[in-house]
Amino acid sequence: MSTAERRTARGLVEVRADTGPGKMTIGGYAAKFNTLSRNLGGFVERIDPGFFAKSEGDGWPEAMARYNHDDDFLLGTTAGGTLRLVVDGTGLDYTADLPSTRADVYELVQRGDVTRSSFAFFCFEDDWSMTDQGFPLRTLLSGQLVDVAPVNSPAYLDTDTGLRSLAERAGATVEEVRAAAAGDGLARFLGRAPAATVIDMAPTGQGDPHPLVSLRQRRAELLRRRTP
Repeated sequence: MSTAERRTARGLVEVRADTGPGKMTIGGYAAKFNTLSRNLGGFVERIDPGFFAKSEGDGWPEAMARYNHDDDFLLGTTAGGTLRLVVDGTGLDYTADLPSTRADVYELVQRGDVTRSSFAFFCFEDDWSMTDQGFPLRTLLSGQLVDVAPVNSPAYLDTDTGLRSLAERAGATVEEVRAAAAGDGLARFLGRAPAATVIDMAPTGQGDPHPLVSLRQRRAELLRRRTP
């Protein structure tokens, strides 16, 4: 499995209506579909609406909510029913019931000190193309959700896995792609033409002309017959 990646959504994490006495509930969109990311280091990215289909179909196995993706700040889990995930036309929405020990996180969200959401994932399938403006574009097609997180420092790029994917697609080394990304030169890897297809025009056997040659001869014969 590839290295886990992290991305920040263009959306706010917020306090949500209490679902019971003493409950502290937060949530927001951890990912938004078909929205171009900022420049991730030579390319931009978008999430296909089907990206989470496998995770959702499997029941969101082992998915967690963690503050700043930190293992020491567990906020909820799908297994425990304290994290609920919903995919809609906008993206991946999450709702987490915080434990009493995480009242500090609830207060930070309530006060507006923590305003962003992020998600960590493994990418199974992606595609590379160009935007209408001619900038390299990675589309995330299929993957597995690892966690969702309210974050106060959303600078999670972790683009190394994406660059490895492009290197494999273009038949280049990772070092080549990294160097190109540093100079905004990734577009040249998307413009590489596939290997040329060679059509052998030599005879296919002794005295046996190539089928294309036979076709030309047949056309010439038909033209001669039509000529008065």
